[in-house]
Amino acid sequence: MPAIAKEGATPFVPEDLTLPVLREAVQNCRGCDLYQNATQAVFGELETGASLKRPKVAIMMIGEQPGNQEDKEGRPFVGPAGKLLDKCLQEAEIDRRKVYVTNTVKHFKWEPRGRLRIHKKPSMKEVHACRPWLEAELEVVRPALVVCLGAVAAQSLLGSGFKITQSHGKLQHREGFPPIIATIHPSAILRARTSEDRDRDTNVLLDDLRHANTFLAR
Repeated sequence: MPAIAKEGATPFVPEDLTLPVLREAVQNCRGCDLYQNATQAVFGELETGASLKRPKVAIMMIGEQPGNQEDKEGRPFVGPAGKLLDKCLQEAEIDRRKVYVTNTVKHFKWEPRGRLRIHKKPSMKEVHACRPWLEAELEVVRPALVVCLGAVAAQSLLGSGFKITQSHGKLQHREGFPPIIATIHPSAILRARTSEDRDRDTNVLLDDLRHANTFLAR
């Protein structure tokens, strides 16, 4: 079995920073041990499988990690959370064709529960190991705005002290990055215990997406 690189993903990121090359190279990443139990790495994409070398992107949406269905299909946000995100983007009048979706961590981290594979939160060590892939995507895509979905994505860019409950929907600035807005991950909405909680969280996501759209319209 190949050794885990101490430098994380850095040795596996090619010099040719184009999406097709990166998408192929990520399959050979051994920057952390998550690849051992994943079906494949899941790289970001624009629209429905478009692989333009340098696409024109308004928003780069960053989630936590691929889910079970994403791991099997090799594409981000194709499961229930992705379908909810698409619905909310449409309601917020954001053109899905100009949204690049990806994840902070490129391999599915899970634990068995009977026959099911249940999502397990990645550690900060794994987030940091995978960071070179996210930086490469940002360099290629160059979005006008980054939208972080969930705490893992938000804290990976904005620091461990960032709280979505306190600062969601507010424009954030960090040196070296485009403007950033953080909001609730659609999967958190799907996990809500009551219909009232789901409605409330959906409205938060929609409001934050509308704030993103207002920023883009300036």
